[in-house]
Amino acid sequence: MTEPANPTAPADAVRGSWVAHAPAFARPYLQLSRYDRPAGFWLLGLPCVIGLVLARIPDGLVAEDAWLALLFAIGAVAMRGAGCTYNDILDRDIDAKVARTALRPLPSGAVSLKQAWAWLLIQCLIGLGILLALPDFAKLVALAAIPMVALYPLMKRITWWPQVWLGLTFNWGALVAPAAIRGEITLAEWLLYAGLVLWTLGYDTIYAIQDREDDALIGVRSTARRFGGKIRPAVAIIYACCSALCAAAAYVADGWMGVAMTAPFAFHLALQVVRVDPADGGRALMLFRANREAGLLLLAGWAFIAAPF
Repeated sequence: MTEPANPTAPADAVRGSWVAHAPAFARPYLQLSRYDRPAGFWLLGLPCVIGLVLARIPDGLVAEDAWLALLFAIGAVAMRGAGCTYNDILDRDIDAKVARTALRPLPSGAVSLKQAWAWLLIQCLIGLGILLALPDFAKLVALAAIPMVALYPLMKRITWWPQVWLGLTFNWGALVAPAAIRGEITLAEWLLYAGLVLWTLGYDTIYAIQDREDDALIGVRSTARRFGGKIRPAVAIIYACCSALCAAAAYVADGWMGVAMTAPFAFHLALQVVRVDPADGGRALMLFRANREAGLLLLAGWAFIAAPF
């Protein structure tokens, strides 16, 4: 039997999420941090671990990398939650005018502005704890992302390309990882970072299909609106460039074997292009969420190369 929709949950929340069964007092805070939409945690954490694996390809993974991966996972959960909370604080008036976001905790009145700021501070303190556990150079690299995080919610008001800014922000962990491992960032990691920025541009353009009509009414800009009826060819070009850059990163690190292990990721992106429908918001959400599997394919392929055997 299909579970009925929760009338108090945001429209894009995962149906049957554990958040719906959490204590009533905690539920709005979990929704502020998007615990009922876990794809974002994966999409923020995966670049960190993919960058870690790429940096280890020449010499092989070591046991200490598990600890670093755990730090990245906790940091991704804390900082994605903090980023979403901050975004909702700034966008609370816009969210009230968009059908998909009108039931978020701030526009719906489930939490007050003061409570949202307090919750943001708690999450930032957790992120600070993770930051302090990193080597010194990695700390500096991680701190460099703060201005991008702070400015991201404003981008949709001033540019048609907020998804590019999101990509620059969301994939910064791909640079923090090599900084933590060896205290430097090489060409391979820069190529990976550029490729992942395009990955985010592609999948967040797909995600923004859901809001095109509401965004047009209230004047919010996005690449989904900018591309208009050419979303599929635009995403095809973006994903092709993403795949090429990731393959180039793997080639620099490990030659043609690295390129071969990038192919499943590229194939997954190609399938998304085939399936995307600019008129179907439900399918857009499904394809956006599927990028968790795309990222895991890239991670698995490169981890196979970096495995110590």
